[in-house]
Amino acid sequence: MSGPEPALALPPIRVAALALVRDRRVLMVTARGRDVHFMPGGKIDAGETAVEAVIREAHEEVSIALDPASVTPLFVVTTQAHGEPEGRQVEMQLFAATTPDAPLPSSEVDAVHWVTSADTHRCPPAGAETLHRLRELDLID
Repeated sequence: MSGPEPALALPPIRVAALALVRDRRVLMVTARGRDVHFMPGGKIDAGETAVEAVIREAHEEVSIALDPASVTPLFVVTTQAHGEPEGRQVEMQLFAATTPDAPLPSSEVDAVHWVTSADTHRCPPAGAETLHRLRELDLID
């Protein structure tokens, strides 16, 4: 007799996110109805590249226009997805970019925050890991 069937592994949630750094702080957002800080970004749509997704999401969430030439890959964070069943992973591709635009909350976002590594306690696992890595790269305090 064999044991119970193993649970089918859920595919990772593929996300593109922006690490907009100014004055040794990085931009994070509070989404509608949420009490944690997230990196601005979101799911990569079918047929969309990660760069296209981060440009789209930056516009949708914080009303900024990114020049595609300024978008450069930083690193990928893979960890437990916030608010998902145990074992569901998020695979977040982080991109650096520059823009003269001032980030503003959109209809999807309640507030924007400029944070440092001291704010990891306000973040879900992927955000906390991102702040840790940005600190290791000496981009934020």
